[in-house]
Amino acid sequence: MNNQNPQEGQINIELDEATADGIYSNLAIINHSNTEFVLDFINIMPGVPKAKVKSRIILTPQHAKRLVKALAENIQRFENVHGVIKEVEQAPIPLNFGPTGQA
Repeated sequence: MNNQNPQEGQINIELDEATADGIYSNLAIINHSNTEFVLDFINIMPGVPKAKVKSRIILTPQHAKRLVKALAENIQRFENVHGVIKEVEQAPIPLNFGPTGQA
């Protein structure tokens, strides 16, 4: 018997191919108001003075707190298997960081 309906308490989540590919981000900007947190994910490239927001996620404060907890738990599990993630002290990224291309 093939039951396509989710069991009680479960959610059927679909993931289309374009979303499954993901979006690379090496910069995140977080802002908040009294009712929401806004996470902007950006891919900034060396030598390029302009970058676009690739994805924006808007969360309630309660969901933002649950996300932080879930992320911390996942980082702990990752480090238990692969070792401690080393944090590298970095200066703020200037708009023209990195080498510029030459022809």
